[in-house]
Amino acid sequence: MTARIPPIQCLLTFEALARLRSVTQAAEELCVTPSAVSHRVRQLEQIIGTRLFGRADFSLTTEGSEYLAHVREGLAVLARFPGADATPGKRKLKLAVTPTFARSILMPRLRQFTEAYPEIDLTLQVSIPLLDVVAEDADLIIRFGTGRYADVEHLCLIEDVVTPLASPAYIRENGPFDAPEDLQRAALLRSPLEPWRTWFGAHGLDWPEPPDGSSFNDIGLMCDAAAQGLGVALVRLKLGAPWIENGSLERLSARNVPSPHAHYLCWRTGTMDRWECAAFAEWLQKSVA
Repeated sequence: MTARIPPIQCLLTFEALARLRSVTQAAEELCVTPSAVSHRVRQLEQIIGTRLFGRADFSLTTEGSEYLAHVREGLAVLARFPGADATPGKRKLKLAVTPTFARSILMPRLRQFTEAYPEIDLTLQVSIPLLDVVAEDADLIIRFGTGRYADVEHLCLIEDVVTPLASPAYIRENGPFDAPEDLQRAALLRSPLEPWRTWFGAHGLDWPEPPDGSSFNDIGLMCDAAAQGLGVALVRLKLGAPWIENGSLERLSARNVPSPHAHYLCWRTGTMDRWECAAFAEWLQKSVA
């Protein structure tokens, strides 16, 4: 039985190459030569009697994907020391995320994470800092703001641009909106998360925030309202992508104006010592890059 257990360095190399899909990067991470990486993978394939990778892009074979889950689970068990969290089973990770970021950016990519890390159970909790709705005991938090967070460590995930959006029917009935001044005759939808002064100032318009009109504390709800023809919404392009792609919203202008805010991944000191938190942070940063 013992003879069937592959050397630990082969398993570590397999996991690194499956995650990085680059012999060079895997070699750098493991502090070995690229030829050593190739040799260890071949050795592992010989021991277990099956191919783990495809030919060119290091995509996993069906057997490779199945074996990777077992390897990661085994490495996770070995990483737990006596006296530490000895609970068997999957690793738990709680993520607090704002609603529209979850809908537009995280959810379309989440299957990639669950397939890459099947040993991690992810719990998503809605967080709306503007309304003091904060997820309790979240390991990682996605915030939207200036990035001046003294209470947590953080990294910038996504910077974005804003532009006005409206439904095709609204544009037909109330347009054209060829110049910024044409917005004077539009019903401007409002949100404290996306003030119109960003757009007005970029076009040299000394206009105040719209005093009237429907207001929304969630960008997704504002996009839904604009799609129903209630007016024009100022929206970050990456958050508004689902509505633009399905044709329910269209741009009024080809110009993009940088948003003064960005999305940040935040955590308390020491959180990244847990490998599941570090793995998610690394995956999310690469996924949205």
